[in-house]
Amino acid sequence: MRRPLLVTAALPAVLLAGCTDTPTPAPSSSAAAGPSASASAPAVDYAAWQAGRSTPVADPIYPARGTDALDVLHYGLTLDWSPTSRVLTGSATLHIRPTRDAAQLSLDFMPYQVDAVTLDGAPVTGAVRQEKLTVAAPVTADRPVTLVVKYHGKPRTTPMPSHRSDAEHLGLTVTKDGGLWTMQEPFGAFTWYPANDQPSDEALYDIEVRVPAGWTAVASGVPGEDSGGTFRYRSTDPVATYLTTLAVGRYQKVTAAGPRGIPLTYWYRKGTDDRLVPIMKRSPKYLAWLEKKFGPYPFSSGGVVVVDSASGMETQQMITMGGKVANSAKRREGWGIDLLHEYAHQWFGDSVTPTNWRDLWLNEGWATYAQDLYTQETNGFSDASLDRYLRETDGRLRKKLGPPGKPKADQFAEGNVYVCAEAMLRQLNKALGDQKFFALARAWVAEQRNTQQTRASFIAFVNKNTGRNFTGLINAWLDSPTTPK
Repeated sequence: MRRPLLVTAALPAVLLAGCTDTPTPAPSSSAAAGPSASASAPAVDYAAWQAGRSTPVADPIYPARGTDALDVLHYGLTLDWSPTSRVLTGSATLHIRPTRDAAQLSLDFMPYQVDAVTLDGAPVTGAVRQEKLTVAAPVTADRPVTLVVKYHGKPRTTPMPSHRSDAEHLGLTVTKDGGLWTMQEPFGAFTWYPANDQPSDEALYDIEVRVPAGWTAVASGVPGEDSGGTFRYRSTDPVATYLTTLAVGRYQKVTAAGPRGIPLTYWYRKGTDDRLVPIMKRSPKYLAWLEKKFGPYPFSSGGVVVVDSASGMETQQMITMGGKVANSAKRREGWGIDLLHEYAHQWFGDSVTPTNWRDLWLNEGWATYAQDLYTQETNGFSDASLDRYLRETDGRLRKKLGPPGKPKADQFAEGNVYVCAEAMLRQLNKALGDQKFFALARAWVAEQRNTQQTRASFIAFVNKNTGRNFTGLINAWLDSPTTPK
């Protein structure tokens, strides 16, 4: 997520310029069905979605969202949006691995009108109460099931638990002209499909969206064929729910090639976002710089969609950038640096995802450090200048918000998890030197690709790969109420 304005406002001027697809295998009709399937249900080969297997845990910061009782392997979403009636009609097919025996399934879901629910082809009862869809059917640990939920209704958002100056309601947002957009960190995917809405449960996705003539639907993943007003996207790398996106509007499309020929797509609204197109076209340059630091871009495609927001989000393979900040040349330059920040998240946050929201610093510290290193190289300011800025800002943020390793539930993604975590990485960089530090960063991304990680696993990785004990340094910078010496 874009660095909050309360932090960027404190940056010294010199630091700111303004902040081939592999298809998922088709299910086999001849393989044996899971034991929990009904006798009339078609056989399903759940091995087709094993890349979406996770080990979900209950989130300590937002325990009301998500569950550790199930592991969604794959979401198949078929959506129809009517800009005139403002009604979303959906069919969500979830391939689920229960993690323990249970009398029912429970998922996060906004209270849409539920039209039909089946489990392994058999009709079951599904009820939505207090933003939870409960399916009254027993399941058995490690015996996968297929849940299909058909629904319709008018989208609603959910409050963001933060005091950021750019904080907006989360989830699927309807625009004045009947379009859609969504940003949903730390949660909000449940406002448009039934979801295990927490970071530890990543899954594969197939998203298909039908819109009227003249409208375009943009989603996370690799773009597929679009025909007859239906747009298709597929994610063959696992995706956390907060990293999915959906935008519907009267979009114009620009295509480009990134490093090593990676296909890039930029979506903008003509007459509204035109001044941002040249900045989006810097994407190959940004990606090339990031690859030199952190290794190959981790996905098979990339892109940017501009929406009617004041924020930005590192949604996987299709970054969602708010266009509301584009009213001056200086702010547009800052928008470009924010875009580099979101691209950095494709390595840190998307490819390697935190297991829970206590470790948001593991995303934002890396992306913020990348952002400031790029700005430093571009503007030529000194290491001493960067160090001075980090120490001064770190002290203010710890005093106001506390340490980055102990975030508060009502202060999501505020400045401490950005700059204070960046300051820790800066100290690690200085202790190791550039060559060893960036080799460590590249190894972290390469070896942990498509996994969920924690503070403990990061510390263990650093110590093992450097042959030194950095436990004290890392913990001090993550837990100290004041800036460590």
